[in-house]
Amino acid sequence: QVQLVQSGGGLVQAGGSLTLSCAASGLSFSKYTMGWFRQAPGQERELVATITRSGSSTNVANFVKGRFTFSRDNAKNTAYLQMNSLKPEDTAVYYCAADGHVQVQTTVEYYDFWGQGTQVTVSS
Repeated sequence: QVQLVQSGGGLVQAGGSLTLSCAASGLSFSKYTMGWFRQAPGQERELVATITRSGSSTNVANFVKGRFTFSRDNAKNTAYLQMNSLKPEDTAVYYCAADGHVQVQTTVEYYDFWGQGTQVTVSS
């Protein structure tokens, strides 16, 4: 079956860095666009970043632009979210997701498979 297994995350001080990984199995990874979402307590799940199938194009939300980088290694079936200059407001559960549509999608309902979620906590 399809699995997206996340790793990384944890507790970090403001200004610090973390890298999240998302290892995929059971699917043709290079045929899926990938997304990272996050959900803070009491908030809706929001899009953080997307990456095309080849990894040639990424988009990140304005609130993380210049701080977060989304990349993928199709040979390793793994996607990465490098998070720098973290702020307390970045605290949330982060989810990776895979989408089989050709066009990159920006809303949760289009994504076919989800990782288990990883807590990121940024202390002030």
